Amino acid sequence: MELNSSSCNAEEISSKRCRTCLHFQLRWMIFIFLFAFLFSSAAAYDPLDPTGNITIKWDVISWTADGYVAVVTMNNFQMYRHIMSPGWTLGWSWAKKEVIWSMVGAQTTEQGDCSKFKGNIPHCCKKTPTVVDLLPGVPYNQQIANCCKGGVIAAWGQDPSASVGAFQVSVGLAGTTNKTVKLPTNFTLLGPGPGYTCGPAKVVPSTTFLTPDLRRKTQALMTWNVTCTYSQFLASKNPSCCVSLSSFYNETITPCPKCACGCKNKNCIKSDSKLLSVAGVNTPRKDNTPLLQCTTHMCPIRVHWHVKLNYKDYWRVKIAITNFNYRLNYTQWTLVAQHPNLNNVTEVFSFDYKPLVPYQSINDTGMFYGMKYFNDLLMEAGPAGNVQSEVLLEKNQDTFTLKKGWAFPRKVYFNGDECMLPSPDTYPHLPNSAPVSSTVITSIITASVIYLIIMVIT
Repeated sequence: MELNSSSCNAEEISSKRCRTCLHFQLRWMIFIFLFAFLFSSAAAYDPLDPTGNITIKWDVISWTADGYVAVVTMNNFQMYRHIMSPGWTLGWSWAKKEVIWSMVGAQTTEQGDCSKFKGNIPHCCKKTPTVVDLLPGVPYNQQIANCCKGGVIAAWGQDPSASVGAFQVSVGLAGTTNKTVKLPTNFTLLGPGPGYTCGPAKVVPSTTFLTPDLRRKTQALMTWNVTCTYSQFLASKNPSCCVSLSSFYNETITPCPKCACGCKNKNCIKSDSKLLSVAGVNTPRKDNTPLLQCTTHMCPIRVHWHVKLNYKDYWRVKIAITNFNYRLNYTQWTLVAQHPNLNNVTEVFSFDYKPLVPYQSINDTGMFYGMKYFNDLLMEAGPAGNVQSEVLLEKNQDTFTLKKGWAFPRKVYFNGDECMLPSPDTYPHLPNSAPVSSTVITSIITASVIYLIIMVIT
């Protein structure tokens, strides 16, 4: 929509009505802008993983006298976002007065009021059950395949074989045929914190299974799917990580932006504090409240990107990830970076690496993650609370440059959440060049706003 002042003909309309017209158009444009901004922020869509989701599949494998037995499978189809300890929590609402007679591979957190039952007491009588995974090491008669991992599910791009979780549930006081079963509603998923939004359950073609000898196919009696997608905007109002930058050609280190992850209502402790020697200070809290090291950025995670060397046909980058949370170890961590030269990675020295190509014509994104049993665990804040690697990239002579911050990443994600980058005008620059002053940029923006206001008023 354009502000068309020519439509306000002085011979046909008064000056006052013209101003009213422009005011209305301006308010309408502002409304559209705010609506688009809020909608785009809340939408559970990741441009670097456009098809990523967690699909929860219910397969009814048998009917019982008053209900059914179902195997519930959670498939994490997200390329670089996993569910770490303390694991997933799944909830829903029953459509009728169903109860859970028993479970294998998981349990509900509360039994609820089962006082009306005599003899056999259900596992859970709540209208809205909350289910969690069992811990490793439970007896074999309480396990099924892909269960009992403490709720930890790997990202599909990192380890497809570990990106599945499952449990079995026996449901009573429910339908006993495909036509009488009512699908659960209002699904919720914590992984382990908020951020996931689940759609309604939808009946899909029944899942088929192969027998162990691979000679016969069987199928579920009924199958429905629930799709859950992640939004960082819903997970937290502040970022959870930040990026700092440096280079061999400039002594200046560009730090993380001040209060990048929010400074309000956050407790922190200095790295040399005597409180760190107190027993239990590193013990995680039930509400997962972090204990951060005091920094200017107040982020639990900092990613440092250092342009280390420049060869004739190659250039080298050092990447370091530092944990500033004294109460959390990051298991199976992932780091995603977007840079145009990631289409020509020659060698990654201490991390595993996988290109991410969500759009076949563009290869500018890659996922770094720890080598199993070597550095796939990022320890709590302290001397051991960091991991690092170097990346050797082959130059494309038509595009490579050290000018204007080209050598620094466009986007960085840690564990699936986008990190805050410094302002481009603060990037380390070549000695024979100078960044655009932030004061100049601010002055231009201010002048533009004042001009727009004058145009509207007059």
